[in-house]
Amino acid sequence: MKIDFQHNQSAHCENGVVSNLLHHNGLELSEPMIFGIGSGAFFIYLPFIKVNFAPAFSFRPVPGFIFSRVSKRLGFKIKRIKFKSKSKAQQVLDRELAQNNPVGLQVGVYNLTYFPDEYRFHFNAHNLVVYGKEEDTYLISDPVMPEVTTLTVKELEKVRFAKGAFAPKGHIYYPTALPKKFKLEKAIVKGIKQTCKHMLAPVPVVGVKGILYVSKKIRTWPNKIGVKKTNHYLGQLVRMQEEIGTGGGGFRFIYAAFLQEASQILALPRLNELSREMTAIGDLWRDFAIDASRLYKNRSKETDAYNKVADKLETIALKEKAFYQELKKAVSTL
Repeated sequence: MKIDFQHNQSAHCENGVVSNLLHHNGLELSEPMIFGIGSGAFFIYLPFIKVNFAPAFSFRPVPGFIFSRVSKRLGFKIKRIKFKSKSKAQQVLDRELAQNNPVGLQVGVYNLTYFPDEYRFHFNAHNLVVYGKEEDTYLISDPVMPEVTTLTVKELEKVRFAKGAFAPKGHIYYPTALPKKFKLEKAIVKGIKQTCKHMLAPVPVVGVKGILYVSKKIRTWPNKIGVKKTNHYLGQLVRMQEEIGTGGGGFRFIYAAFLQEASQILALPRLNELSREMTAIGDLWRDFAIDASRLYKNRSKETDAYNKVADKLETIALKEKAFYQELKKAVSTL
């Protein structure tokens, strides 16, 4: 049982799953367009949630939100199911495959056997597509991988029912009732406005305020919790930024590509200018990640290194604040 499904590699798992599933169902939207309409650009710092013994940092909304927003703004429905029973979860998956329906799954990363060892840690918000089954092996289209791959029945069950924060609970999802026509321009504007609202939110741990808050924490952590723990926290931040779902820098580049595409669709040249600004901000995130990684690997030769890394993060926050204020202004009349 193998569905004729086209695998396309993407920068981010949820964008890629959504884009590939919609493509299979006859709706052509690029990964950046999915990301922008779904208001994927985000930041939140959650010190009260621990992942790998460090605070949670996220550069994306809660898993599933991007797809839900895209479906709502383009006018189609999504079927979502979570399970208590592992056997029931497998039955539903096999039933959908038998009906020639490729499906998205939320899974844990740690036990994905085809991932390199350095990428396998306890993170339960990864997404992939199952597009067939041959004997006791499922056919997997993981959008962050260059080629399709496979998982055995037992391997897939293990990642579908991974434990810990954001436990997937066998989460399966797929689009239904796709529209023949939709208002792309309206969906783009709604996506942009919600992104601006989130990134400019008056909440200490969200958006640009959240980035500023983390920069202040970096200055105090070495004395408050010690260098070893501080380095572990910085490692967590960089991992979430650069390794899991492309994170901070990569998301900024995807959003820049979205604005470039949106500029043409909306006939709004200002968005193209802002696209270039966002690309420059993405470069700053990458520079921050390099400096922070030198610190937690004990390779930094800088004096007062933690304050200098914090300075870079503060600069990013201020530039993003100015960027989103300008973006909000650019679409305010639409």
